[in-house]
Amino acid sequence: MALIVAAEATALLAAAGWYGYQLVAGSPVLSFWGAVFTLGLLLAFAVWLYAVAVFLYRGYRWTRAAALVAQLFVLTIGFPTLSAGLVIPGLAMLLPAVTAIVLLFHSKVISYANRTGSPPPTL
Repeated sequence: MALIVAAEATALLAAAGWYGYQLVAGSPVLSFWGAVFTLGLLLAFAVWLYAVAVFLYRGYRWTRAAALVAQLFVLTIGFPTLSAGLVIPGLAMLLPAVTAIVLLFHSKVISYANRTGSPPPTL
């Protein structure tokens, strides 16, 4: 499960790198600062997904909700991509997202990801 989330984070980081390259190479954009903001969002989301993958691997409970939200975002982009006729990119987004959603509700993942954190310090 954590590997799927880490792979999605890596794909997002690659997309951010391609987007940054296109921005530096001089691709026409309507708003330069809007494009920089979008690049920042791509990088921030990739870092967030890496953090979710690491803590999911460690078995923290909150990561299931964070991974589910990420998969729902991927579905909202994957379905229109697939319906627009871009079959391979659409399937490349949809198949891991659906697999991750199914695994998130699997009993082994639920029982593994039940760590709540370290206990509060005592006096």
